[in-house]
Amino acid sequence: MSNHRYRWAAVGDINAFFGLMLDNVAGLILVVSLLAGVFQFPAEFAVQAMVPGTAIGVFVGDLMFFGLAFWLAKRTRRSDVTAMPLGLDTPSTFGMVFFVLGPAFLDAKMRLGLDEMEAARFAWHIGIWAIVMSGLFKVVCSPVSGWIRRSVPRAGLLGSLAAIALVLISFLPLLDILKTPLVGLVSLAIVLTSLIGRVPLPFRVPGTLGALVVAGGMYYLLRAFGVEGYAASSTHSITPTMFPTMWLEAFEFQWVDRFSEAMKYMPIVLPFAIGTVVGGIDCTESAAAAGDEYPTGTVIFVEAIATLAAGLCGGVVQTTPYIGHPAYKQMGGRGAYTLATALLIGTAGVGGYFVYFYQIIPEAAVFPILIFVGLEITAQSFSATPTRHYAAVALACVPALAFLANSFPSQIFGDPAYSIEGLGDPGLRDKLQTLLILSNGFILTSLLWASALASIIDQGLRRAATLFLICGGLTLFGVIHSPVPGSPLFWPWSSEAAMVREYALGYAVTGLLLFGWSFCLPAVLPTPSHSEHDA
Repeated sequence: MSNHRYRWAAVGDINAFFGLMLDNVAGLILVVSLLAGVFQFPAEFAVQAMVPGTAIGVFVGDLMFFGLAFWLAKRTRRSDVTAMPLGLDTPSTFGMVFFVLGPAFLDAKMRLGLDEMEAARFAWHIGIWAIVMSGLFKVVCSPVSGWIRRSVPRAGLLGSLAAIALVLISFLPLLDILKTPLVGLVSLAIVLTSLIGRVPLPFRVPGTLGALVVAGGMYYLLRAFGVEGYAASSTHSITPTMFPTMWLEAFEFQWVDRFSEAMKYMPIVLPFAIGTVVGGIDCTESAAAAGDEYPTGTVIFVEAIATLAAGLCGGVVQTTPYIGHPAYKQMGGRGAYTLATALLIGTAGVGGYFVYFYQIIPEAAVFPILIFVGLEITAQSFSATPTRHYAAVALACVPALAFLANSFPSQIFGDPAYSIEGLGDPGLRDKLQTLLILSNGFILTSLLWASALASIIDQGLRRAATLFLICGGLTLFGVIHSPVPGSPLFWPWSSEAAMVREYALGYAVTGLLLFGWSFCLPAVLPTPSHSEHDA
């Protein structure tokens, strides 16, 4: 505090910049490559329509956090304030691709009969609505962010995030990494050793940059020698367009007409928004522990405005504060790293040169960053949860495993030439149908199951009973356990609801059982502290 003039740029900002920037570049590459690779979504449309607005969200958020660092430095008369890092939310990146954009694209082609480009535009409009609604939800949450944190059981929310982190963020990118194992394993080793093992690279080179340089160099060396498997990818055949204009169609507001179509995806979208709100609160506390006391409501409001800006500009992934503030502070970062990230990501998206990142950077060299993120989220989910609730966090992963087990068969049975009914073994048919039911809406199922078990562990049987009754109600509308591919919503009297009515009845009986059981408990029970970690 001796010198209160804010030193907003320092040598440590270089390391911090590469870490934050490459994390966001990896997120943008992930959106395009997953859409193109898994759903055969036109990559050029994604780059020209979806990426610019998504990048604008990062630009707005990091720029606001850069300004907020100046405010905190002036308020506290400190020169060493580190700006809050912000970027694309990795869990909702996967969530948007696998549960919103991809299914909406396929639905537009199959149900509405649209051609590829019009189906892509339909999915884009749904994605815009999803991000706009997420932004508005966060605006509402910002003044009551503390209450939300107390109301949502941590084991439930963090458990569902751990499920996403293990199944989507860690496992699925690993398949792409191991398509070129020589490059992928080297990159993964560098990332995990430097970022998790905290073993510094020579000359204090950031682990993400070191992995990119070493593994990327190996990739292009192997490609130069014509080694099989290292040829140019066909998905990288995008014509560079400087200053693309397609994203400006968002300001024509044609997406507003898709409101009714978009609403059926809100049960999937809003849990991710809740997750980023609670995550933002956690990030604020983490920054305070490192010495930078930012107002919680202001941090969530910045996140909300950045997400809203992304959606209104055609973005399809929400932004969120990153949990790594203490790490960036330890690197010596101040404010310049968020300013530089804002400028590079923003101009890459709007200026059109992101396509060169997408074409040049090998997925196997940059995707290990996502493995690191997934492992960190999983570790944090356990470490930030009381030990007695570990079983609830583990339970949250089970529906996600159903999604993973169902993901590849569902791609097969998405082909009209194949169907579950065509299988000769009735036992296998039943298992695949049950797998589909458990996997549909798994994020909300994970949250509710883990929250209920955490309540049971704390002897809160009536709260658990309420959660199970909620599960039953949601089942009747297809919010969870939809028996139909694509997880569409339906009315309780529909034929789809009849297929899962026994599930709803099972939840109802379970809720009534626990409610009755609560009357058998002693009148006074010790209430464990939610912050303690049992030995």
